Amino acid sequence: MIILAVICVLLVRFSSAADDLSRGESVYKGSCIACHGSDGAGSFPGVPNLADKAGPLSRDDDVLLNRMINGFQSPGSPMGMPSRGGDPTLTDADLKAALKYMRNKFQQPQ
Repeated sequence: MIILAVICVLLVRFSSAADDLSRGESVYKGSCIACHGSDGAGSFPGVPNLADKAGPLSRDDDVLLNRMINGFQSPGSPMGMPSRGGDPTLTDADLKAALKYMRNKFQQPQ
């Protein structure tokens, strides 16, 4: 019985993680991809490269979520990232899922 319970817990956690990635991918493709591009390298000059080891994803989640929620002007960028990626309907949970997706897709192994 205990083994079955552990398996069920692991399945729920795996399913939840997969759901978060799917949700994050949807948010990224709906709000972030226009500036950050499908490869995370940035669609035009001045947009930070998400795939760069020293880029934005090298920061802590709290810092990045604050920037995603409130907007952020990157040094050297001609335009700032709007709060909530320009979509005020995105929830904090949506943004957390998008960050999880970005880390999974673009972050280089250390």
